[in-house]
Amino acid sequence: MDALDRRIIAALRLNGRATYAELGRTVGLSASSVHERVGKLEAAGVITGYHAVVDPSTVGLGVTALVGIQPTDTAADDDVAEALGKLGEVESCYAVAGDEAFVVKVRVSTVDELERTLGRLRRIDGVARTRTTVVLSTRFEGRPNNEGLDEAAEDDA
Repeated sequence: MDALDRRIIAALRLNGRATYAELGRTVGLSASSVHERVGKLEAAGVITGYHAVVDPSTVGLGVTALVGIQPTDTAADDDVAEALGKLGEVESCYAVAGDEAFVVKVRVSTVDELERTLGRLRRIDGVARTRTTVVLSTRFEGRPNNEGLDEAAEDDA
């Protein structure tokens, strides 16, 4: 991956719906060259997909919580992670260092639904305890981190 690929990635992270022509103008390549490079980045697993960013509250998911999962002494992390992945309310799962093995981001419609979800989390085989932090407001989330990608673009300029 070279500096042009990094610039293409940075541009796509800002606007995943940009056309190849728009990307080409941004990075100084033809649309066909950008198309070829994006295809190679997808094939190499660098670009893993595209998605719409949705405001959770507008689709009825007004309650967000971060839940720390402390495993039992005999728990297998892979088994716990697999069980967490089967819960539709779990949006993200992070393996972390410390007392907790995982931190999950949960989105639900109401506090009552959060309580039911926490009960389901606690019943997962291998979960000893949970620690929940309810999000009051989101200042920013999911923004592209182009650290290193922007530097490559600046180096080319």
